[in-house]
Amino acid sequence: MKNAIALLSLLAAQAVAAQGLLPGEREVVVTAIPGVVAEGARWELIWADFRTADGIVGTPDGGIMFAQEQSDTIRKIAPDGREYVVIPDTRGAGSISIDAQGRLYAAERTCTEPLNRDIGGCNELTKITQYLPERRVLANSFPNGATLGRPNDVMADGKGGAYFTAGGIYYVSPAGGVSTVADQNIRTNGLTLSPDGRTLYVTNNTVVVAFDVRADGTANNRRDFGTLNGDDGGDGMAIDSEGRLYVTGAQGVHVLSPRGEHLGLIPTPRRPITLAFSGPDKRILYVPQMGAVGPDGKAWATPEGVRNTAMTIYRLPMVAQGFKGRPK
Repeated sequence: MKNAIALLSLLAAQAVAAQGLLPGEREVVVTAIPGVVAEGARWELIWADFRTADGIVGTPDGGIMFAQEQSDTIRKIAPDGREYVVIPDTRGAGSISIDAQGRLYAAERTCTEPLNRDIGGCNELTKITQYLPERRVLANSFPNGATLGRPNDVMADGKGGAYFTAGGIYYVSPAGGVSTVADQNIRTNGLTLSPDGRTLYVTNNTVVVAFDVRADGTANNRRDFGTLNGDDGGDGMAIDSEGRLYVTGAQGVHVLSPRGEHLGLIPTPRRPITLAFSGPDKRILYVPQMGAVGPDGKAWATPEGVRNTAMTIYRLPMVAQGFKGRPK
């Protein structure tokens, strides 16, 4: 059943949309990027809420799934638009990843999310957890006993392990061993793997860095892969069937070639955070973006000092096709 707050926000947004730009939106015109997106493609608003929709992934049926840490849930929007909870009691999961075998992983942020009132005391460690096909903790500390801090993004490696960011970049093996990929001179956020799984990409504010993945899951040979063409705030990433990278930044979605060349920018109505291909034949790009319209038709605002976690999900028809070898 669709979240009542999300429904009210969405209905208000749709009503205002009929009159032009929504409060908080910026005017954008999508220009063609050959093989990627057509000239004049238009963003469509499909969901809005006062809580997050982060770490989005596509699902095999053409829907999308995302983490909402403030409600301790992993939620799904089905192809018919229905929204429902897939995993409850996630202990503040803030990002998710699914591999080709259907294993679902999450970065559990527990009480490091200040708005998560269901978890009190801050005595529960953050962790990287597998939810499906069975629930188990992969890791909740580094080899030296230090906690993971606030894990940000997670990416399944397809072999039972996962990469995650938490100030640096780390790998947790299927057995739970944590190794460091890089933790110096880097401002990490989102991460993804190349279609063949041999290259790990990680955002580093204004650039994307790349690493070679070894057979045991560890990674080395750090190098700058591509830039955001003067933009900053590199965050989530997705990849298409041709190996092109899609990277969210302050201005929109940047598209990089498999060689790291900046192919163009897809401007977004709001600041984008995360993204994934899904829909029929994986030719729709879903992009959760910061901000939302409240039930009163105005931009949703919070009292001074209270973090505004409102988000809106938009989708865009694409020429490019998402990589079909895994959900994201």
